[in-house]
Amino acid sequence: MGYHLDEVINPITGDTYASFEPAIDYIAAKIPRWPFDKFTQADRLLGTQMKATGEVMALARNFPTAINKAIRSLEIGLDSLHLPGVEKLSEEELHYELDKATDERLFVVAEALRRGMTVDQIHDITQINNYFLYELEALIKKEKEIASKSLEEIDAQDLKEIKGFGISDITLAKLLKVDIKEIQQKIKQDQLAPSYKMVDTCAAEFSAETPYFYSSWNEWDEVEALTGNKRMVVLGSGPIRIGQGVEFDYCSVHAAKSLQGQGIDAVVINNNPETVSTDFNTADHLYFEPLTVEDVLHIVEKEKAQGVLVQFGGQTAINLADGLQKAGVTIAGTALESIEAVEDRDLFYQLLQKLNIPHIPGDTVMAVDDAKAVAEKIGYPILLRPSYVIGGQGMVILHNEKQLVEYLADLQEKAHDSRIFPLLIDRYIEGYEVEIDVICDGEDILIPGIFEHVEKAGIHSGDSVAIFPAPNLTETHKQMIETYAKLISKALNVKGIMNIQFVLSEDRETVYVLEVNPRASRTVPIASKVTGVQMVDLATRVQMGESLKDQEWKLGLHKEVPYYAVKMPVFSTNKLPGVDPILGPEMKSTGEAIGIGTTVEQAMAKAFGWKENSLKAVTANDVIFLSLTKLDDELTEVLKATEAEIVADPRTSDLLINAGIQTKDVISVEEAEENCMNEQYVFIADTNRTGEKDEHVSLREAGLKSDTLCFTSNDTLTAYLQATKQELDLPASIQTYRQDQNIENVKERAEA
Repeated sequence: MGYHLDEVINPITGDTYASFEPAIDYIAAKIPRWPFDKFTQADRLLGTQMKATGEVMALARNFPTAINKAIRSLEIGLDSLHLPGVEKLSEEELHYELDKATDERLFVVAEALRRGMTVDQIHDITQINNYFLYELEALIKKEKEIASKSLEEIDAQDLKEIKGFGISDITLAKLLKVDIKEIQQKIKQDQLAPSYKMVDTCAAEFSAETPYFYSSWNEWDEVEALTGNKRMVVLGSGPIRIGQGVEFDYCSVHAAKSLQGQGIDAVVINNNPETVSTDFNTADHLYFEPLTVEDVLHIVEKEKAQGVLVQFGGQTAINLADGLQKAGVTIAGTALESIEAVEDRDLFYQLLQKLNIPHIPGDTVMAVDDAKAVAEKIGYPILLRPSYVIGGQGMVILHNEKQLVEYLADLQEKAHDSRIFPLLIDRYIEGYEVEIDVICDGEDILIPGIFEHVEKAGIHSGDSVAIFPAPNLTETHKQMIETYAKLISKALNVKGIMNIQFVLSEDRETVYVLEVNPRASRTVPIASKVTGVQMVDLATRVQMGESLKDQEWKLGLHKEVPYYAVKMPVFSTNKLPGVDPILGPEMKSTGEAIGIGTTVEQAMAKAFGWKENSLKAVTANDVIFLSLTKLDDELTEVLKATEAEIVADPRTSDLLINAGIQTKDVISVEEAEENCMNEQYVFIADTNRTGEKDEHVSLREAGLKSDTLCFTSNDTLTAYLQATKQELDLPASIQTYRQDQNIENVKERAEA
C-alpha cells in the first residue's frame, strides 16, 4: 500500500513501529507434523520435497521446555523424547538411523545420548548444530537424574527444576515409576503451578497490548485477569494433519467470536502457528500451549473459566473431555455420557436398536479369536477399525480371514506397547453414503442440508466428492434422515452440533445410520458458507443456554438452496513416494476445494477444475488406460460417449466388449505402467485392490511419478468424464447465489 516500516504501528505493542527490531526473551520451537502415522509404507526420508501436512509451535524460556511442549503438541502418542522401539536398536542400527534424516531422528538422537554417545560423536554423524545437541544432552541428563530417585526423594525445589525443563506429569510418573495421581498430588501439596508470560516482541522493554501467552515456571505471572462475568475456554485442534485440517480452525475461531458476541470472555488454546485461531486478536486471551489434559487444566484454573467447549476442536478436543471432566471441569453442551454413547460401538448399537433405527451389522471385539468369530458370523467383506479415531485411521476393508489375521498382526507390531483392542467390525455394504451436520438443543434440531457422496460407501467421507444439497434423494429419504436425527438428538440430549453419516442400501430401500460424531465436522464450513446459516454461532449459543426456537432460522431440515456446491478432495500423495493412492476407508486427502453452480454438472466441473489444467476436455487425440474390476451402467454410458481411445488390460477389455465398447489396444498392466511413465495417457483408472504390493499398485504409483491423473473409483471417473463435457457459466459471487435463498429458511425472531 506504499507505507514505510516507520509509518506502520506494531500491533503487538500498540505504540512502537514495525521498523523496531524485535527483542525476544523466549524460544519458539517448530516441529513439522508428518503423515507417516497414516502412510506407514511411505518413504520417511526427508529432503528437498516437503512431506509435512502441518506443524506445531511451542514457546518457552529455554530449549528443553520448548522441545518437550512441541512433542506433546504433535499428538503422535508421545509426551517426551522417548520413542517406543528405539531402545531395541542395535548399535549398528542406531548409527544407521542417526545418519538418516527422517521424522524419527530427533528421538534417535535422544536414545544415542541415553546410551552415552558424546555430542561430538553425534554431530559427526548427523551434522546437527552442537547447540541443539548440548541442550538435548542436558534434558536427557535431567531425565536420568530423575529416574535414579524415588518420589519421596523429590522435594519442592527438585520439582521446580524438573518443571523448568518442560517435563510433563505423565513423563515424570513414568520416570519415577509411580501413578500420575501421585505426581499431581505432590505438585498440589507443594503449591506449584505454571506462570504465564506475554508474547511482546520487545523483551518487556515496552508495554504490550496483546493478550497472547505461553507457560513458564518459577517466574512472575503476566496475565491480567479478564473482567467479564463469564469466561469460556475454546479448545483448538492442534496441527493440521490428514483427517483434521483447517475446518476445525474455522470452527474454533467462529466459536470464540460467538462467545464475544454474547458478552462472554473467550479464551482460546491452540499450538498451530498456521491458523487464524492463534492470531493474537482472535480471542480475549490466547494461550499457545499443548492440547493435553495437564496443560489445558492449568489454563482453566488460571482463568477461573466456567467451562470448556470441546465440539469445535475435532477429535483432539473430544479426546480431552473425559480427563477434564474427571478433574472437575464443566464440559459445555452435550454430556460426556452421550459422547461416549456414540464413540463406543456397543453402546451406539444399543441406542440405535432402542430407537428402532437400522444399523449395519457389527460388533466390538477384544481379541484375535473374537475378531475371527465375529467376522465369520456377519460375513465378509468386513470393515474393521479402531475405536475413537478421526480420519478413518487404521480402518480397512478385509475380504477373508487370511487378510484379517495378517492385518491384526501388522497392527500389533506397529502399536509398540499400546493395545490394539477394542476393534470395531462391521459388515461392509457398498451402498450410497449421505451425511448431515445438525444443530441440536435437546428438543429441536436444525439441518441446513444434506451432503451426498459421489463414491459408494467404503471410501472415507473426507476423500469423497460430495454434492450439496443431495440431488438423488427422494422426499421419503429426506424425511427419514430428519426423523432419525431428531430421535438421536433427543435420546442423547445433544446440545450443540453433531454430524451423522448414513448409508442407503444398494436398492435404496433402507437408510442405515453409519456413525454419529458428537462434534463439528469438516463439512460445517461448506454448509455454513453455501447456505448462510452460521452453524458454529448457533451451536455455541445453544451450548451457552439459548434455544433454537429463539433463533432466526426455521427448525428441522431446511428447504434446499436453488444451486449446488461440490466438495472436491485434494491429495498430496505425489509428494510421498511409496504411497498407494487408491481410495478406501482410511482418509488420504490433505485439503479440499469447492465448486458452486446452478446445476450439479456446473458445480462438478468447477470443483474438478479447481486449479489450472486439472480439468481438460478429452479429445480424439487422447489415450486413456483402464483396469477395472467391474463396469456399471452409468460409466458404460460415459465411456461410449468419450472421444478418447481406450487401452485396457485383458479382463477390462472383456467387460468393455460385453458392454459394446471397443478398445484400441489390450495390454498388460506392466506394459501400461511403462507407457504411463512415458506420459502416453491423459489419465489412467485402476480400481483393483488386493492388499498386496502388486502390479496395480505399481501402475498407480507410476501415475503419481509421471503426474498422470489417476482414478481409483468408477464413480469418480464417471463424474470426471461428465464434467469434461461442460461449458462453464460466467463466474458469480457466492452472495449472488445466496441473495434470494435465505428468505426461504428464515423465520421472524421469536418475541422476547
